[in-house]
Amino acid sequence: MTKRFIALISIRFMLDNNEIDKVRPKRNLVNPDIPFHFLHEEEPDLEGNVQSINTIFLTSKECAFKCLMCDLWKNTLEAPTPKAAILKQINYALNRLPNSSVIKLYNSGNFFDQKSIPLSDYPGIIERVQSFKKVIVENHAKLCGQNCVDFNDQLNGKLEIAIGLETIHPDVLPKLNKQLSPEDFKIATKFLGANGIDMRAFILLNPPFLTDEKESIEWTIKTVQFAFDCGVGCCSIIPTRPGNGIMEILQKQGHYVPPTLNALEEVFDKALELKQGLVFVDSWDIDFLSSCTHCFEERKTRLNQMNLSQKRHQPITCSYHQ
Repeated sequence: MTKRFIALISIRFMLDNNEIDKVRPKRNLVNPDIPFHFLHEEEPDLEGNVQSINTIFLTSKECAFKCLMCDLWKNTLEAPTPKAAILKQINYALNRLPNSSVIKLYNSGNFFDQKSIPLSDYPGIIERVQSFKKVIVENHAKLCGQNCVDFNDQLNGKLEIAIGLETIHPDVLPKLNKQLSPEDFKIATKFLGANGIDMRAFILLNPPFLTDEKESIEWTIKTVQFAFDCGVGCCSIIPTRPGNGIMEILQKQGHYVPPTLNALEEVFDKALELKQGLVFVDSWDIDFLSSCTHCFEERKTRLNQMNLSQKRHQPITCSYHQ
């Protein structure tokens, strides 16, 4: 990485796939026959009932949309996913997980990208998820078409598609290399909703180029509101983290500022006040938000409790910061 290239980032801001690739660290070594992670978790539904969920993080080909802030590519394959590999991964995880009513099949990209999830694997996947009342996958808004409807029609349960909206800030979203506009998102959600498919949205707190905390909180709430207005039933708020190469450069240049735990708590409180659907905050790997070792774990527990209850809990008072 040259000084000239770093200067180019500062001047242009708009980077393409190749330029983002240049500053990436090495990806992790993964096995195409084994999911890189899986877990059992709980999450409320729209009626307030707590659901048991088996979440499988599938190992598949990297997403074709190389978003500026993304680090999910670290656990992906460089080549198209081998046929039947996804079926082996699902078998592997389900043999080690307890029973649940919902399954998430997350593949660090797009479920309906046939280079990531081969079309020939669909019948086997459908067979393996017939006992679940809901199947949740992730997919880019521009890849939401008839194949989503066909897949949903073959399930015993219902399909839910999680779409990365990130932000509706008019200056920031185009710089994320997501190749998505709020109108694209609106078109996709209208199509999915008309075909009886549930939706959730991933929304960023402190994306690159939105460095003022007050403004970032404001635009996060605006984005949550927009998603709900589009018919989304659930919004998951993710604090934008460093760690993919380009984010470190942007941070040094002042174009990215990591969010604070205070900001995440404030956004969660305000999003719950909308009372228009489910709101979750992603508490996984948020240690980088911690500024106090004395109260962090208690505050993280509060966020997880609010995820389950969908109600604001009393803020944690730290005796070391009075």
